[in-house]
Amino acid sequence: MTRSASRRVAAVLAGATMALLSQAAAAQGVAWVSSEKDNALTLIDMDKLSVIGSVKTCKRPRHLRLAPGGKTLMTACGDSHQADIIDVASRKSVGKLPLGEDPEAFDLSPDGKTLYVSNEEDGELGIVDVASGKRSKAVKVGEEPEGVLASPDGKVVYVTSEVASLVHVVDPAAGKVLKNITVGKRPRRFALTPDGSQLWVTNELGAGVTVLSTKDYSVIGTVKFEIKGVRAQDITPVGIAMTRDGKRAFVTLGQANQVAFVDVATRQVTHNVLVGKRAWNVSLNKAENRLWVVNGLSDDVTVIDVASAKALKSIPVGRVPYGALLVE
Repeated sequence: MTRSASRRVAAVLAGATMALLSQAAAAQGVAWVSSEKDNALTLIDMDKLSVIGSVKTCKRPRHLRLAPGGKTLMTACGDSHQADIIDVASRKSVGKLPLGEDPEAFDLSPDGKTLYVSNEEDGELGIVDVASGKRSKAVKVGEEPEGVLASPDGKVVYVTSEVASLVHVVDPAAGKVLKNITVGKRPRRFALTPDGSQLWVTNELGAGVTVLSTKDYSVIGTVKFEIKGVRAQDITPVGIAMTRDGKRAFVTLGQANQVAFVDVATRQVTHNVLVGKRAWNVSLNKAENRLWVVNGLSDDVTVIDVASAKALKSIPVGRVPYGALLVE
């Protein structure tokens, strides 16, 4: 065999091997982790808990969402002022979507046709038509908006204002704020109970969660986090995930480097699990047996076994990871 023929055979074999590895990872699921300082998404095999590659994207990728149908995902890039739309199968960018100044968190309408994004510097909720890429509306909210969550019926969108310590209830069709709700200091993210009756809001500088009724938007409860030997100011809740049955919530405690397991009915903490530095965001897999915790200052992701409430492994990723999207 000639040298050139050998190279061709080697290339074919290498390509086939990569394809098989990709198929195997897809069968088990892939965690896509955004890294603000690397302009890239790190890919992790969710079964083997090992890095299998990375995908270059736009500048300062942050929040990630899977589009309805699961064929594409989006990441908001703060310094590119856009979302990168990536084909999940090919792992290649297939388009860009303008998001306005300094986009951070976003959500999609239930039909995937409209994107709602927090524009931090402008103090606005941007409303973008996905098909045309045009910004149809901008709703003024409090300073430094971050968390964004569309209701299951798409009739309202919830937005946090970090500076004002408010949750804004926005009517996206009318393009106006329906109600402003005072919550804890520096609210960040949301979770809805499965029946839609309660909205849980993490308060980064309040060391707690505010629980709101979605019927009248009154405050119906709080969860306070206390850890022996940890100062209250170092307990900084940000990320939150909830089980499908609504019985448990999981909250990252930021600078406390821990994740709290919370009984939703009693609003009591049942376990605290030590993870990496500045536990920022948390995702729960479909089987609900593993948590994926993104640690912003140790540049890794910690995987937790839910049943035992113990960390299984911390996986190095890119610099300053922000969020993880689990594609299963």
